[in-house]
Amino acid sequence: MLASQRRSAIADLVEREGAVRISELVERLGVSDMTIRRDIDRLSSDGVVERVHGGAVAREGTRRSEEPGFAAKSLLQQAQKRAIARAAADLVEPGSAIGISAGTTTIELARRLVTVPGLTVVTNSLPAAQLLHEAAGPGQTVILTGGVPTPSDALVGPIAVAALESLHVDVLFLGSHGVDAKAGLTTPNLVEADTNRALIRAGLRVCVLADATKWGVVGLGTFGRLDDVDVFITDSGLTPGARRALHEHVGELVVVEPEDDPA
Repeated sequence: MLASQRRSAIADLVEREGAVRISELVERLGVSDMTIRRDIDRLSSDGVVERVHGGAVAREGTRRSEEPGFAAKSLLQQAQKRAIARAAADLVEPGSAIGISAGTTTIELARRLVTVPGLTVVTNSLPAAQLLHEAAGPGQTVILTGGVPTPSDALVGPIAVAALESLHVDVLFLGSHGVDAKAGLTTPNLVEADTNRALIRAGLRVCVLADATKWGVVGLGTFGRLDDVDVFITDSGLTPGARRALHEHVGELVVVEPEDDPA
């Protein structure tokens, strides 16, 4: 395969799947890791894809109704998400009941909770439910809401909302597609917005997990106000202006430094 054909194949995969890992491309195309990295660098410089750690993702669109897939989002801001999850895990008490919304930052939190004894987790995240079910610690209970899956692997819709209306958790850990001083917490999926509002109603305390790149992003639908947030955990990439805005509205702002160690 010529280099131009190989790059075209990579671009097609990224467009179709939203994201692709270098290891996957090595296997599919039968070339070296270094060759794939050079191809991605070229595609990135040409404005075709966005290079991220471990692979490439589709370039971010401007449509407020566009919903990226879970695989695409999982490649972004990995160190920041791990640090945010570590801070969030410190808020979880053994024997408590918590809610975890769908998202690639909240799945990092789920990974850190498998050893917490007596924990009850209510979630509409398929990956989080599977992870916790397979590696459940002593006395843990996982409650999956049910519903219709979205591209971000969230279960949403009337079934999910109905399940959440009768549940109550001590702390809700909530991800968000976008965060804005005026628009609040937003998502491109209106049905997911309804489900997220039900999650917020179920939580005694609401803790939002959102890396700095989420600030200023406005999705199609608002599902929560910043004034609804008790704790907002983000990373040190957040601008001073954004920090001031959050300090004015949320109960507590926690800013973490990204982790260098993937472990």
